[in-house]
This record gives sequence, structure tokens and C-alpha cells, in this order.
Amino acid sequence: MKIALPLIASLSFGLIGCSGGIIPNSGPATASTKSTVEIPVAKPIPSTPDAALPAPVATGDGKTAASLGIVRGPLIGEIRVDPRKTDAAMAAFKTSCPGLLRREDTSGLTLKADWQAACDAVKTWTGDGQSFFATYMEAVQVGDGKAFATGYYEPEIAGSRVQQPGYAVPIYKRPADLIDVDLGQFSEELKGKSVRGKVSGTKFIPYDERSAIVDGSLAGRGLEMAWAADAVEFFFLQIQGSGRLKLPDGSIMRIGYDSQNGRGYTGIGKLMKDRGLITDGSMQGIARYLRDNPEEGRKIMNENKSFVFFKELTGNAPNGAMGYPVIGGTSVAADPKFIPLGAPVWLSMDRAEPNGLWIAQDTGGAIKGSNRVDTFWGAGDRAVAIAGGMAARGSALLFLPKASVARLIPVQ
Repeated sequence: MKIALPLIASLSFGLIGCSGGIIPNSGPATASTKSTVEIPVAKPIPSTPDAALPAPVATGDGKTAASLGIVRGPLIGEIRVDPRKTDAAMAAFKTSCPGLLRREDTSGLTLKADWQAACDAVKTWTGDGQSFFATYMEAVQVGDGKAFATGYYEPEIAGSRVQQPGYAVPIYKRPADLIDVDLGQFSEELKGKSVRGKVSGTKFIPYDERSAIVDGSLAGRGLEMAWAADAVEFFFLQIQGSGRLKLPDGSIMRIGYDSQNGRGYTGIGKLMKDRGLITDGSMQGIARYLRDNPEEGRKIMNENKSFVFFKELTGNAPNGAMGYPVIGGTSVAADPKFIPLGAPVWLSMDRAEPNGLWIAQDTGGAIKGSNRVDTFWGAGDRAVAIAGGMAARGSALLFLPKASVARLIPVQ
């Protein structure tokens, strides 16, 4: 899994970053915080039958999809679709199949064997995507089905492999003294919990927070893997969790999330709106204020104590949490306790861009709970504009193997 700590979400709702594995679906991107592309909010197109589904009766503590409860949704063959988007989702599902057959599903909805029939069939399927999903899966609603979707993208900023005039912001690799501790090794009550910090003498203490690192606490240790030209642009790249550095010679250096300092994340977008500093909570609005007020902006960025460390990525296919390429317009990040990674997710929202079928191939520390997704839009000005303002509400359905649905919702 690529990300296990605070990473992804829309800048409109707190600037939470995402998993680093991303593949652009357009041409070269421009600097993420300087986009002038305006994407109007399109009117949503109804994509599911009008009749609302009942909320299922919870069967447990609600901490997983299975305990929250599910009900059958509409027949997949009756859902209105964009064939191109559904076919793209089928291709992404095919890519995800090895992971579906290997991973334990923490949502409690599926068993690895449940996916076998669909994964075998998709290898040689020659029909359209909707027919494939209708043949091997059923739609279900988790909980009340109410969904919230944000967006993320792959930023590109100016950078250099070496420090030189105009490139003064260090991009650090993971420090050797940054230690992860699995608390479940010490107590059953702490199973599944972990902390991150460093050893000082005989004590384990929190790692340096952002302000200390920005002020040079890691300088001189040989941790600088590259240098950014602009502190605001790099701050946004850290939030996204990965990105591209456009080097002085025009070449590209890809960097991806390698770790984080263990400090809690503070979303500066909400913080700034609460203080009345901005009314436009988009990425562009936040960046504009930070640039117009550099001293105050630096203090505001430091209120987010979280700091991300990077590694260089090779090749042209950065991966999401499943270990597979994340595709613009097709992949979403989700909470695996509520959406099995690799599963199709159907969205019907109050704006058109996120409507349709997606594949859950990524995770994010801020993406928690049922029907909560972060849509990936690739790279470039259009991706920045859509992702930076994405905050859509509506409903969601999961497509699950028929064997899973038969076990979870027996026919009366």
C-alpha cells in the first residue's frame, strides 16, 4: 500500500493530500498553483433510477461496510451510462484483478474467491463494459448511499536536482531516524494503530514538525533529493503526495510519497475560511492569498505540522495504493473499510464531471467513511481546475460480485 497517512482530498475542504501514484491523462502540466483554466460546474445528468433506495439496517458498529449494512441497488443493465467511461472502468478493473484476488477485503463485503469469475472473464471479454459488469456483478448501496466526492491531480512544479539560484526550497527524502511503531505489537487493544517519531536518548518522541523542518532542522544531513523553485507550489505538491519536477533543462523528474513526519494534518483551506481570510476555498484562491501575503502565508502553512518526504519515481507509471497505475478520469481513492480496493464505484452527483463508473485503486488518510471518494483527474490545467474545486454530493453504488451479494443479501 502506497499511502497510510494523511494524504488526498479537495482543496476546497481543507487541502488534504493524496497517494503518490499518479499517471497523467493529458499533455504536460503547468505549475499547479498558477492555472488560469476555468471549468464551469456542469449540470448533473441523472444516471440511476429515480426511486430512492432504503437505508439498510446496520448489523454492527458501522466501522465497516458490512456492519453498516447494504441493500440491493438497481439492475446494472438499467443504469444509464457513458460507454467510454464504463469501458475505461472495465480496463482498470482488469488491471486491478491480481490485487483483488490477492488482498484481504477489510470492508467485510467480499472474499477473494468471489472475484474469480469476473477476473477470469474480463481477460477475454469482447463486449462493452456495461454488459460485462451486468453479467458478473450486482449494484449495492452501502448505508444510506449518500456520497461526497473531492478531487486530486498530478501537479508539476519547477525544480532542480541541485541547489542553484532560483531553486532554494529543499525536497527531502525520508530521514533514517524516522521510525514507524506498530502499537499492536505491544497490546491487543492497540491492534491496527501506529505512531511515527524518533528516538532521543532513551525516549521515543514526536518527529520534527513542519516549522522546524522549514527552518532547517534537517539541513546538512544529505537528505536533499531535489530543490523546488517556489515554497507555495511545493506545499501543494506535498498535499497531493506526488508530482513532477520540471528541471531547468526541460526534462521531468517524478517524485512520490515515501513517508511523513507523523504529525497531525491541518487543512489550511478551512482554517483560512474560518478566519475570514478567504471566501474562495479553491486551491487557486488559497494559493492567491498565500502569495499576496508571504509572511502570513508562511505562518499559515506551518500551522499544518505534517511534512511529506519523497523518493524519485522511475518509469512512466506511478502507482496507487494497489500497486497499479492510477488513471485520470477512472481511478478514485477510497476507504478500504467501506469500498474494496479494485471494486467499481458508481457515482451520481450534483455536478456532472464525477458522474459515472470509477475503480477504487487508491487510498488517502483524509478519505474515510462510507461512500467517500477522491476522484483522480490526471495532470494539466484542466485537471488542476476540476480537482481544485471538486466538492460534489450525491449518491454512490458499489458493484460487487454476484456471489458476494447472494451471501450478504439472501433472496427471501
